[in-house]
Amino acid sequence: MADHGPRRSPAKRRAILDAASRVFTDLGYARASVDAIAAAAGVGKQTVYGHFGDKEQLFLAAIQEARSGMADTPSQTLALTGDPGADLTVLGERTLDVALSPRVAALHRLTIAEVGHHPELQRTWRASASSVDSGVADYLRACDSDGRLRVPDPVKAARQFLHLVITEARIETAYGMLPLPPARRHAIAVEAADLIVRAHRP
Repeated sequence: MADHGPRRSPAKRRAILDAASRVFTDLGYARASVDAIAAAAGVGKQTVYGHFGDKEQLFLAAIQEARSGMADTPSQTLALTGDPGADLTVLGERTLDVALSPRVAALHRLTIAEVGHHPELQRTWRASASSVDSGVADYLRACDSDGRLRVPDPVKAARQFLHLVITEARIETAYGMLPLPPARRHAIAVEAADLIVRAHRP
């Protein structure tokens, strides 16, 4: 019981997540070990296990941490304007800021490279997106409730919106390897928002 405090240390958790992102992207999922991550973080192996349980859960946590900016966007930004087209455009651009960030893009490419040998990684990646989908769905549900849009299935509409935005950008950037100019990011977000709004206009 004496070592429970250090295991819960926010500083050590942060160090482990940063180290995990580096080790996973440098070595690949299969070759990355908890020992290597612990060494890179400057902590003991049991500290890693105490925070995250196992390698798969640590990979999931690294993805969730890298993508956390998208999950925060709906409640902090989108509910302020009341215009679904404008709000979804803002969300789309913020989504691309995170999805195309070096860390998230590298982790996504790693998932693609390793999924044939480790199919559980695809489930892990999908699980990390659930909070993002939920946030957009909550926004669309609110639009449906007050009559701004008619959205009988907010979860499906949210997933469609995010897929439109992220897939278009990933194709244009070779999955985050090439830059995407701000004007093009904005255009992708506007186009996706317009499709969703027109599809669910009352």
